[in-house]
Amino acid sequence: MMIQVQLFKYKPPRVNTGDLRVPVKFYEYKPNDGPEPGEQIEKVLFECLAKVENVWMKDLEQAKTNGTVEDITITIRDPLDDYIPSNKHYVSVDARGYRDKDFNIKNNFPDPQNSSFIKVIAGITS
Repeated sequence: MMIQVQLFKYKPPRVNTGDLRVPVKFYEYKPNDGPEPGEQIEKVLFECLAKVENVWMKDLEQAKTNGTVEDITITIRDPLDDYIPSNKHYVSVDARGYRDKDFNIKNNFPDPQNSSFIKVIAGITS
């Protein structure tokens, strides 16, 4: 009788803390109580370092049909109860090519490869 032994090869996580290099800021807009109508004030909710990726080309066509011009995927450490991303919030990325852009959060979910991180999908609508 022969016993078959399977050896599993270690696969390192796709994201680790060394990949979190880009400063990001999550915020929401609050209406201004001042005399000027339509003015809005930015209220910062959470700041951290993140890994920022553009969406894949296959997803780009789907993004265009959903009315977004540019989409990004942001991976951050799970802030637990300190901050929970919402589709009413925005994110700004402090990196060349992303500055002065307000990305609206579309979705967030735990990273399936590592429960210490969450992925946030954000986009700029047309």
